[in-house]
Amino acid sequence: QVVVSEDCGMTWKKINSGDAVPKAGLNMCYMKVVIPNYPMQGESKFIGNLKGKVRVNTHVDYDYSITDPLAFIKQAKYLGKANSNADSEEALLDSKFEGAENSIIDKRIKDVAKNVFLSEDILEMEQSELEDKLFIESNKILEQHGVKLNFITLTFDMDEQTRQAIDVATAMKIYESKGLGDLGKTVISAKAGATKVVVENKLTQPTTPTE
Repeated sequence: QVVVSEDCGMTWKKINSGDAVPKAGLNMCYMKVVIPNYPMQGESKFIGNLKGKVRVNTHVDYDYSITDPLAFIKQAKYLGKANSNADSEEALLDSKFEGAENSIIDKRIKDVAKNVFLSEDILEMEQSELEDKLFIESNKILEQHGVKLNFITLTFDMDEQTRQAIDVATAMKIYESKGLGDLGKTVISAKAGATKVVVENKLTQPTTPTE
């Protein structure tokens, strides 16, 4: 996918398959970008806020394709090679797209996640459904910029205090569903106040009897 500009990135033109690609010549403002037409991978890490102001470390892995080079390059003009270097036929390496991923893809995913997460209860949410929602809503925005997500995977990393709170809340729901709410409070309170005992086995070398 080749796009060129003759005015330092102000306007761009896509070169159709089979057509000749113009040369830079003496035009110091000539730029060309050869964009990969295969899926690429990226990741996004940020702190998300779920319903009730529950903060979680969020890790999103995604696979994406550039479907509209002209829409994409307008958001990432800095990928262009000016004049003397512009005649190279090599596609940009995946590593060169890290900046574009941060400014185009990651930013949109984070913005969508902020809105989607706020209505998600950490105790009742279905992670697969949340992934689907984040995937669909992110694509609605990214397609305007020439990018399409092929899939995403979502992972939450919670601190110990948050995990303990989830365990307690889940346990209380089970007790209350069986009409044992008071017993549940007693058991959980006793467990929380229980002393943690650590057993450590030490191996000693047998002593050799002296004569």
